[in-house]
Amino acid sequence: MAETSSLISGVAQRYAGSLFDLALEAKSVAEVEKNLGQFEALINGSADLKRLIESPVFSAEDQEKAISAVLAKAKIGGLVANFLRVVAQNCRLFAVPSMIQAFRNIAAENRGEVSADVTSAHALTAAQQTELKATLKSVAGKDVTINVTVDPSILGGLIVKLGSRQIDTSLRTKLSSLKLVLKEVG
Repeated sequence: MAETSSLISGVAQRYAGSLFDLALEAKSVAEVEKNLGQFEALINGSADLKRLIESPVFSAEDQEKAISAVLAKAKIGGLVANFLRVVAQNCRLFAVPSMIQAFRNIAAENRGEVSADVTSAHALTAAQQTELKATLKSVAGKDVTINVTVDPSILGGLIVKLGSRQIDTSLRTKLSSLKLVLKEVG
C-alpha cells in the first residue's frame, strides 16, 4: 500500500509541477487553482465521476471523452481542461485528487504560504477560520491557507495537517483513546 501511495505521490508531484510551470508562464496560477477547485468539487459531488477517475476498466479514450464532456458542461476550459485531457490520455486520472493537492501546495509555497488541511465535524464560520489561520500562522511562521473538509464522523474538534505535522483533537480519537485505557484497566 505504501508503494502505491508513493507512486501516486510521485506522479502527482510531476504533473502538478508541470501544470504550475505552465500556469506561472501564462500568469494564470489563481485561475488554474480556482478551476482545479471547481473540478475537485465535481469529483466529490458525483459518485459516477469518482468511479470514472478511480476505475482502471475504462480505456484512455473513454476517459478522455467523458472528461471532455464534464469539462464542457462545467465550463472549465483553458489550461486546466487541456491538462485534464492529457492526464486522461496518459491513464493517470486516478491521481487527479493528489495532483490538485500538490498544485495547491506548490502555489502556496510560491506565494510564501503554507497549506493546512483541516477536518472539522461541522462547517467553520468565517470568524473561526480567521482565528484558526492566525493560530496556525503563529505556529508556522508564515501565512497559512486552509483547506477545510467537513466530516461529521469525527463528532467534534479538529484534525489539522500542517506539513508533516498532524494535530488531532477530534472527539472520535479521544473516545478511542479512552476506550483503550478502559480495556487496560479492566
